[in-house]
Parts: sequence; structure tokens; C-alpha cells
Amino acid sequence: MRWAPVGRVEGVTNPYDQGKYQVRFEWGLAGARSVLDDVDVVVVVDVLSFSTTVDVALSHGVTVLPAAPEDAAALAAAHGARLAGGRGEELSLAPSSYGPEHAGARVVVASPNGSAISAALGGGAVEVVAASLRNRRAVAEWVLARQEAKADRFRVAVVAAGERWPDGSTRVAVEDLFGAGAIIDALADLGIDHTSPEAAAAGASFAGLRNAVKHLVSASASARELVDAGFADDVRLAAQLDVSTLVPVLRESSFTA
Repeated sequence: MRWAPVGRVEGVTNPYDQGKYQVRFEWGLAGARSVLDDVDVVVVVDVLSFSTTVDVALSHGVTVLPAAPEDAAALAAAHGARLAGGRGEELSLAPSSYGPEHAGARVVVASPNGSAISAALGGGAVEVVAASLRNRRAVAEWVLARQEAKADRFRVAVVAAGERWPDGSTRVAVEDLFGAGAIIDALADLGIDHTSPEAAAAGASFAGLRNAVKHLVSASASARELVDAGFADDVRLAAQLDVSTLVPVLRESSFTA
């Protein structure tokens, strides 16, 4: 991939692509696109709450279709799916809104972060996986299995979704840093440890604070916002580590496991 924004010379290699590394890390959609060259899978991490919601919903037999908020209604109509409601309604962005009684439902879940990133990256040559603290080890084991099947290095871009400031810019969210770091740490445990400096730093953030991660995620600004709004159960679900064996892969507009 060649990089030529304003002020740069055509033909100069992109210094931001982390292309020499097997495991890469970035923030948001722009960051994801900067590290896509030659990767096999993009792992989207949005702990509070999209990635956690996908995991919980799929565990109850619900199919999730990701969308940016502005595209959600049209996607639901095109696929005969239900449009997720606001948090506090049945079937929403809240992971606690899904239960066994919803098995078989098809739901379009929209958010400006993890869901929008997943939708934007879906449908191309690169696979898209939704990951959180809940399924981070399962995702790492899936990557290892794919690498063995490929019989070659399987390249991974881990993307932390982050949140949004009122002006629309990306807010670095500590829960997504820990979530991404947890996946990178699990990959390293399995021997997939050729990490970029950015990925190494994210992995170290989780490894160094692992015993406190549940508390730190629950005490984060994003979590406090949810708790204050009455959604403590969503925070509890999101802070659980290695409780799921599901690996949600985006196929034909839908996450399936």
C-alpha cells in the first residue's frame, strides 16, 4: 500500500500501516483502514457495548446485523430484520436486553463506534470479528486455528472502537484499550507475538493491570455513564473475562458464530 496525503511524496511507504508486523493495533475506522494492508482479519473491540452485545445476543440465538446509525433503518428493511431500540427497550444496544426468549430474531444494532466500524469494513476480502473481554481467548484460539489452516502467518489488526466526544471526534476509551490488549495478550500466550509497538503497548496495558481490569472497566467514564443511567447490568456483562467461547464473524451483513 502506498501513502500520499497532502504534504507527502507519492511512492513513500506509509509509516502508519504497521505492515511489517503480524499483530497490529489502532483506534477507530480511520485507524483500521491505515493498518489493513495484507491483514487476514480485523478484530473490532467495543466493550461498552457493541462487541459485548454481539456476544450475548449470539449466545441466545439472535442474529446481529451491524450498521451505522444513519443506515440502520434501510438495512433492517432490506433484510426483514428488527431495528434495535434505544437502551432500556427490548432488544437494543444493551447486552442485558437479550435472552433465550429472543432466539431466532434478526436485529439491526447500530452505534457510531463498533457497529459502524464493523459495517464499514464488512463485505471485503478481510474478515471482521467482534471481540470483547468475554471472548478474547476464544478469538485468539480461532486466529491460531486459522493460521494452522493457512499454513502461513495469519495477520491480525486489532481495532479499538473508542467513544465519541460531543464534537464527533474519537475519545480514547480505557475499556476498549483493555479489551484490545486482552486479545493481544491472549494471542501472545499462543505464540502469536510478532506485535507492532502499538499492539505491544496495548497488550502490556492489559497484562500489567490484569488483576484490576474488572474494577477499572467498571470504574471507567463510559461505565459510570451507564451505571448512572441505570444500566449497571450491561457493565457487569462487559467486564467479564473469558466467559464465552463464541467467535462472531461478519458474513453477508450478519454476525454469526
